[in-house]
Amino acid sequence: MERRADFLIIGSGIAGLRAAVELAGAGSVLILTKAEPGAGNTGYAQGGIAAAVGPDDSPDLHAADTLAAGDGLCDERAVRVLVEDGPRGVRELIEWGAAFDRDARGGPALAIEGAHRVRRVLHAKDATGREIARVLWSRVAALPGVTIVEHARAVDLLIEEGRCTGVAYLPDEGRAGVAAAGAVLLATGGAGQVFSDTTNPPVATGDGLAMAYRAGARVIDLEFVQFHPTALRLPGFPRFLLSEALRGEGARLVNHAGEAFMRRYEEAGDLASRDRVARAIERESRRTAHPVYLSLEHLEPAFVHQRFPLISTECSRAGLDLARDRIPVGPAAHYVMGGVETDLEGRTSVPGLFAAGEAACTGVHGANRLASNSLLEGLVFGARAGAAMKAGATSASRASRARTEGDARRGAALPLPPVEELQALMWREAGLFRTQEGLQRAVETLEGAWRTVQPRLRHAVRDPESLRMLNILTVGRLIARAALRRTESRGAHYRDDYPQRDDIHWKRRISDSSW
Repeated sequence: MERRADFLIIGSGIAGLRAAVELAGAGSVLILTKAEPGAGNTGYAQGGIAAAVGPDDSPDLHAADTLAAGDGLCDERAVRVLVEDGPRGVRELIEWGAAFDRDARGGPALAIEGAHRVRRVLHAKDATGREIARVLWSRVAALPGVTIVEHARAVDLLIEEGRCTGVAYLPDEGRAGVAAAGAVLLATGGAGQVFSDTTNPPVATGDGLAMAYRAGARVIDLEFVQFHPTALRLPGFPRFLLSEALRGEGARLVNHAGEAFMRRYEEAGDLASRDRVARAIERESRRTAHPVYLSLEHLEPAFVHQRFPLISTECSRAGLDLARDRIPVGPAAHYVMGGVETDLEGRTSVPGLFAAGEAACTGVHGANRLASNSLLEGLVFGARAGAAMKAGATSASRASRARTEGDARRGAALPLPPVEELQALMWREAGLFRTQEGLQRAVETLEGAWRTVQPRLRHAVRDPESLRMLNILTVGRLIARAALRRTESRGAHYRDDYPQRDDIHWKRRISDSSW
């Protein structure tokens, strides 16, 4: 099957949907989504969306906090775009019907999270991502000329004469197909499934990043993976995210003896930046040989359950009362600051190919993302990518029949190690604490697997499970290689053997484009 459109969007999170809104009226738009709408990271975002809309806030303050969290590697131009376009984007969401929580005066109820100096996080209880996705889906569904294909797993980008002209994809059932377009946007989200412990949903396997890399696009900053400090750590239960907003409302991190310990490690205590809180939790757990807990026991139970209904429900399923019990927590892979390298309009190094959201990297987050800047990034840069695609619109390129017939068919399973082994390797050797020896072990294993499959990549579409494993391998290899090269500690990248930040040698970004 071959589909055609003027614009192709791969992914259905906040970045892709906001781009689709921007493209309204400019031509036909085709959206391919791997699962059903809402299955990606946008719908999993609990805490909120940060924007300088409060009376004591400003884009300058928001920029300063973003730059501080980024630990010296943010692209300041990207940060200015984020904080200056952000308030307008959030107001648009409100105009379109986003039901953010309100304060007593009827304005947005603003929360505070780690490394923010003022309250600037808009939220819809603890399901902000779902609410934003609802509003954007409602708007996109009403647009003429937009076609949405669910359960369409993108396989490989189609490149003709150096330009991206579409993508080969696998539907859940039926014959594999090709989607051709004049401009292609990767809005495929994150890659948390590269690690065994993650807050990300099963679909977050780094597909867009892996496809772009295999197509020759530059990728950058992949050593910087954010490990969220507070995911549920209970045997037999998924690593469910416990939002930073809990600590913003007064939750405390305590050890097995009930002692608050964060100020032993960080002056900012429970609301230090995520990278620092995550490492402090792990160090305290090692020091005491016991778990670390999140406690809301000192807060009013009715407020806790009303403010965080989703988290309360998930804790109940695990046999815990969020308001009264100490909740065992620990770090888990959450967000990749790096990605497909883009300019401020989403253009990649491959003509015709754009990227936005977590799959992309403008440099806005530097070495560590400020809490609640992720939804804002998707909103702002998704709109900018859509505008750039529209401005440079060309007619849908015609994918060659040879390419269509060569790629759009199911192939045999690739000779890859079990995905659980790859994920455990990445968590163990390229996780929260890294060393030269451990990273070398990871790189050697991943390079060996890569050399085995690389000669077979150009022949046929893989079966779905092999494709998932291939993308996890591709992204894991890139992360491990970048982490091995950066011999310093900065932001979310921490080397036990190089514990200091080294601006003389490493105040620069690492890109990778050869495969």
